[in-house]
Amino acid sequence: MNYPTPDFERKIVAPEQIVAACANLPRPLVFTNGCFDIIHRGHVSYLAQARALGGSLILALNTDASVKRQGKGDDRPINELAQRAAVCAALQSVDLVTWFDEDTPFDLIQLIQPDVLVKGGDWSPDKIVGAAETLARGGAVHSIPFLHETSTTKMLQKIRML
Repeated sequence: MNYPTPDFERKIVAPEQIVAACANLPRPLVFTNGCFDIIHRGHVSYLAQARALGGSLILALNTDASVKRQGKGDDRPINELAQRAAVCAALQSVDLVTWFDEDTPFDLIQLIQPDVLVKGGDWSPDKIVGAAETLARGGAVHSIPFLHETSTTKMLQKIRML
């Protein structure tokens, strides 16, 4: 028996197609980004909170090369981009998943022009890439405090000690 491709896979959109895909989404558009290497409770709580700030949530993932340049470790990311994108797309709170290869998502933010820009609590709003431009367009910028003290780096340290 042939099984159809899961619907959530349609939420994965190449950067060059993102503007067209965003045109069909309910506003306001919320944008966030990150590695999202090994999904944990902190990630899903954060994404649900980000989604609650608007009509649709766009998640931009760092490519594998971009993650490596962040200095998280030679073996990071653990999961390659295609795997991370599929897992994130399966989350109810995420409306579209795309990616960027640069060190920051600035160009992607300028392309999409979201109404709301969001990062986690370790980012102050004035340090969020694209914040000034989003605010200048009349948008909003949020730094969402962490609800759970979890991180992929801490999880990997624990696993490696076993």
